[in-house]
Amino acid sequence: MTISLRRSATSLSVLALLLTGLPLPAQAQDTATTAASSSATGSAQTRPWLYENSDVPIDPAWHFGILPNGLRYAVRRNGVPPGQVAIRLRIDAGALMEEPDELGYAHFMEHLTFRGSKYVPDGESKRIWQRLGVTFGSDSNAQTTATGTTYALDLPQATPQGLDESMKILAGMMTDPNIVDASVNAERAVVLAEKREGEGPGSRVSDGTRAFLFAGQRMANRTPIGTTPTLNAATATRMEAFHSRWYRPENAVISIAGDIDPATAEALIAKHFTAWTVAGQGAPAPDFGDPDPARPAAGVIVEPGVPTGISYAFLRPWRPRADTIVYNQNKLTDVLALQIINRRLEQAARAGGSFLQANVEQQDVARSVDGTFISIMPIGDDWAKALTDVRAVIEDAKTIAPTAAEIAREYAQFDTALAIQVENAGTEAGSKQAWDLVNAVDIRETVVSPQAALDIFRGAKATMTPEKLLQSTQRLFTADVSRALLTLPAAQPDAQARLDAALKAPVAAAQGVRLKEKAVTMADLPKLGAPGKVVSREPVGVLALETITFANGVKLVLFANDAEPEKVRITVRFGHGQQDFSPTRPVASWAAGYALVASGIGKLGQRELDELTNGRRLGFDFSIDDDAFQMAAVTRPADYADQLRLFATKLAYPGWDPAPIARVKAGMTAAYDTLSTSADAVLGRDLGWLLRDKDVRYRTPDKTEIAALTPKAFRATWQPILASGPIEVQIFGQVKAEDAIAQVAATFGALPKRADKPVPPANRLIRFPAHNEKPVVLRHLGDKDQAAAVMAWPTSGGFALAKESRQLEILAQIFNDRLFEKMRSIDGAAYSPSVQNSWPFSYDSGGYILVNSQIRPEKVGYFFQMIKDTAADLVARPPSDDELQRAVQPMRQLLARASTGNAFWMQQVAGSTRDSRYIDVTRSLGSDILSVTVTDLQTLAKKYLVADKSWSAVVLPQGVDAEGVTDGGQ
Repeated sequence: MTISLRRSATSLSVLALLLTGLPLPAQAQDTATTAASSSATGSAQTRPWLYENSDVPIDPAWHFGILPNGLRYAVRRNGVPPGQVAIRLRIDAGALMEEPDELGYAHFMEHLTFRGSKYVPDGESKRIWQRLGVTFGSDSNAQTTATGTTYALDLPQATPQGLDESMKILAGMMTDPNIVDASVNAERAVVLAEKREGEGPGSRVSDGTRAFLFAGQRMANRTPIGTTPTLNAATATRMEAFHSRWYRPENAVISIAGDIDPATAEALIAKHFTAWTVAGQGAPAPDFGDPDPARPAAGVIVEPGVPTGISYAFLRPWRPRADTIVYNQNKLTDVLALQIINRRLEQAARAGGSFLQANVEQQDVARSVDGTFISIMPIGDDWAKALTDVRAVIEDAKTIAPTAAEIAREYAQFDTALAIQVENAGTEAGSKQAWDLVNAVDIRETVVSPQAALDIFRGAKATMTPEKLLQSTQRLFTADVSRALLTLPAAQPDAQARLDAALKAPVAAAQGVRLKEKAVTMADLPKLGAPGKVVSREPVGVLALETITFANGVKLVLFANDAEPEKVRITVRFGHGQQDFSPTRPVASWAAGYALVASGIGKLGQRELDELTNGRRLGFDFSIDDDAFQMAAVTRPADYADQLRLFATKLAYPGWDPAPIARVKAGMTAAYDTLSTSADAVLGRDLGWLLRDKDVRYRTPDKTEIAALTPKAFRATWQPILASGPIEVQIFGQVKAEDAIAQVAATFGALPKRADKPVPPANRLIRFPAHNEKPVVLRHLGDKDQAAAVMAWPTSGGFALAKESRQLEILAQIFNDRLFEKMRSIDGAAYSPSVQNSWPFSYDSGGYILVNSQIRPEKVGYFFQMIKDTAADLVARPPSDDELQRAVQPMRQLLARASTGNAFWMQQVAGSTRDSRYIDVTRSLGSDILSVTVTDLQTLAKKYLVADKSWSAVVLPQGVDAEGVTDGGQ
């Protein structure tokens, strides 16, 4: 049983008018086909095909059918976002269906299918979808797994004509892809580029782990990307043979969820897919094999740069099971049993034990194993002690039943999670539902409504006794096959023998790892002062937003609405973010994301706060923006008042537990060397800093800086920040306005008036690096055939040229499309070229257009020449009208969809209580972008894509040079 959330058409669809100027989206119904029904298009069934051999409640929102050729489908109406229709077509053919000389063919077929087919000329797929308003790679994509290939298409503002055309194209892709040698050869380069860009230490560890854990099974040596020899050996004849075996209607499932009448969707499926037939017999599903007890139980992988880790698994044969209520209740009991162990392991890690992190989980993997998996990240080199300590926690759980209080704690947490899904059933997108359906098919289970899932869970409450959870724990950690794999960054003497010995050594049940049962309530939080007084309340001028100012200077931006039932979004912006720090003197901002939150409130540590928030929808995300620090959470009407209090007391009474400092230092130290293991990793570490002319606020700290951080220094940095600077609270969602104002008055309004020092002028500056004729050369320690290159041009920042900043998004998209077509589709030189536009409103400078891509070292010169030529062409002549529309139309639809949710508007008006210009640019957002002309784009190209202002960098493997590139340092 997979949990699929039922949705309705409730949304902020009227808000899309602000952006698009279009009429409200109509239901996508074709009056010529709405008379069709499931009885006309498929065989009648007493119980739908997905629910055969199951007694779980059928989700009535889904309409099921089977075409005469065996194709199965499920459709449902969903209006979130308005006008969109999500289509998923799954073929039961993945990497495990490939023969040894076909490795990678399922994924290769996915590429060929998208490249060209019966109704799509070779290489035209991306353009066709863009003209329909589809964002390629986001709204249209595919994924190949071990057990299947799924094609995904999200059609925004789906018209009857657009739906009919899309279903026709999709049917042509399945039945008659353009499998000819020319296409195979062209797409081979793309697949090999994707393979090359995905390789590195992480992929090698993943491959090695899979080969070890699944030794003797098909999973051991099959990954969707395949191998270089098999990909190079692929021909049109061989690909056609693979297609004929697996791309058959009886292997296909279509799910559609969206703003469409189900009868219309069924009729479209019947119209375009009924004629799909394939001569001969399809291939039977191969035997994936069972875990082999004769294979080694312990193994070691050495991969430079990766942190030390242990993967430990109990592997049982996977067998299909009837997806019954009792089966699901037993699975949910297993989840609770494992979560009790995970909570104990997390508490041990927080206390500074031998491991940084450890967790346990049960997974049915690719219809190959029913496994219990343990992952451990040790602290330091003593991995044997970490393994022993984790085993001891598990041994304790296997020996002594959990207490009723522990069960109640985990039950409440899980019950709340399911109840939230019920509460939010009207606001999650149809795309999620469409995925849920095909994923259920993949794992041979069903979908149920959120209410049915909650009812099934609650129906098992009486059976979740300590004795039953003890039995569940014992079963989960019992198997005929158990394997442990140690991953090391460098070889260690006798590591294999030491691992064998550690696994065979008896282990005593851990003592003192069970959590205390003392209840913690909101009353245990420090007390705030008297509620603050409102001194002003004014409309913002966008939608029904209001700004409320309190006597202590706190300002509330409030949008009380019912667009997202049972959901309240809260963001608290305080201080000045990066502008509170010097651009030349580093501080421990990098540690705050974890350590600041985990350090507690008053005398309550993270353990007590976990207890306080258990069974409730309370969160605590922390981030640093250019001009503010942010605490954020998504909560619900019943909990939002306490969410506000949680945030307010964090500012008023921060805790300073030193343990989170030690943990974040250990984590960053353990992972640090991975930042040098690939070209992409080096860019992730250094590019933000270099693009801002080595501003230390955007620099990744080195190992020395990490090691030097002390709890005292951390507190010295953050204590004054939490206590000073302006506060802006945003509340968007299902609240009553008067109540929300009163709740903010009782929390943030009750804080003392805060001092606010002016930001030094130097902190308000962001600089783009000076032009360089030769690129900055960075080095990575990974694969010799991997490099990455970057070229960027300075633009600007601030509000004065806001319209230009938005229209640069369209220029960047056209730039990106041209690179995609040349570098990927034609030359196969790169899989993921990317063009980005960055324009900070919080600074008056520092914006840029950036082009980057992974590339082979010998193609670095090609990359830079391609970028220069493309930029020069955009300067010399305007884009075509077709290019413009293929960029604008998806953007129009993207904005229309985004504007139907509260999160979009919160982001747009963030900071508006400090600078009203955020409101001005929000009002003009749609018109700024969508009114752009080809002449405007050429003007922008001339202004910003200036050759003698560009900056470039290249990341090369250590010891490998590229033509025309020499080391010049940083």
